[in-house]
Amino acid sequence: MLLDTQTLAEHGPVIPVIVVNRLEHAVPLAQALVAGGVRVLEVTLRTPVALRAMEAIARAVPEAIVGAGTLRSVADVVSARDAGCQFGVSPGFTEALGEAARMHELPLLPGVATPSDVLRANAAGYRFLKLFPATAVGGTALLKALQGPFPDVSFCPTGGITPQSAPEFLALPNVRVCGGSWLTPQDALDAGDWARIGQLARQTHALRTAR
Repeated sequence: MLLDTQTLAEHGPVIPVIVVNRLEHAVPLAQALVAGGVRVLEVTLRTPVALRAMEAIARAVPEAIVGAGTLRSVADVVSARDAGCQFGVSPGFTEALGEAARMHELPLLPGVATPSDVLRANAAGYRFLKLFPATAVGGTALLKALQGPFPDVSFCPTGGITPQSAPEFLALPNVRVCGGSWLTPQDALDAGDWARIGQLARQTHALRTAR
């Protein structure tokens, strides 16, 4: 179990945001990403098979650091922990969600979109936050603006980021890692093209720019 979500950034510049529609895709998908050097995997709670996919990956791909995305309730936190997840990610933040994550020992990367959201998460003890939806709420301009009043806060921007825009985000001093869905394109999943997904994973290591 992770002690702090900030350690996620030590494993590479991109956390893939994964939507699993078919359970049989879960393990080969995770294996392809890990083989490509991407170990931190956020599987979103957006499909009926999501929890079973997390369980399957946690059991069959021990090298993966499996997290549950789209946590919205206390029940989601409990389900993610029971599925074997090592961390959770939420699109927003409430005190109840934070308390549940602490109670059930599930490290949480909470979502924020405004300075008030950052203050609320800070008050609950969180200093590493997910900016979501990143491009829609201001992208790099917002992150630059947040650096001044929140010099001790770092971010994982997620939402609308592409391989082309990722280096611009990653070059910012308050960005430690970014989230992206481009590593698991739906057409590659439908075709079972795990080689392509492995190649996309390998390409992420060239995205981190010099600071």
